[in-house]
Amino acid sequence: MRVSVSYLTSKDITNDLRKLNVTNADYIHVDVMDGKFVKGKTLAFKHLKNIHKYTSKRLDVHLMVKKPLKYIDDYATLNTEFITVHVENKDVNKALDLIASYGIKKGISLKPDTDIDMLIPYLDKVDLILIMSVVPGKGGQEFMEESFERVKKIKKLLKDHKSKALISIDGGINDEIAKKLKDVDILVSGNYVISGNDFQYQIYKLRGN
Repeated sequence: MRVSVSYLTSKDITNDLRKLNVTNADYIHVDVMDGKFVKGKTLAFKHLKNIHKYTSKRLDVHLMVKKPLKYIDDYATLNTEFITVHVENKDVNKALDLIASYGIKKGISLKPDTDIDMLIPYLDKVDLILIMSVVPGKGGQEFMEESFERVKKIKKLLKDHKSKALISIDGGINDEIAKKLKDVDILVSGNYVISGNDFQYQIYKLRGN
């Protein structure tokens, strides 16, 4: 089980990034919100372009924005492993092609109330499916129980379409929830890790150690 840690609820981002850098977290999850696609708004790219000064971890970038094509060029310049766009966006294929042009792995996400069949046209193009288990736009929310069933359905969808895409899940993830998510490849956790005194211990617990 891989772990991607979000700093969305951090009150001291640079310090927390330094602390995460010495853990065995697999990725740093970068939430990008424009205040239009979702209610929340995050730091502009100019504040993140020097993130390499605080962490050498690969980045897992989640674009919760209305026009992802405007953001991909910037985030592709960072130490980025994945860039994920939303299936509810327009120009999804153009966004995925642009991500691929940088040699970055392509992800697609969907809101909790979005029909999972909307993923089907993109299953042969993406490397990652990101399931939102909270309403996107704000950190620290509780996990939505119906997400367990969505994981099962998406797992079957990938199998039926012979897709090798990884499954990631984001929102309200703690150690107890993690125990019930064995079919998931990547756990995205923010507040659970960041609010703890020992980041590495929290990550160990997510992995079931």
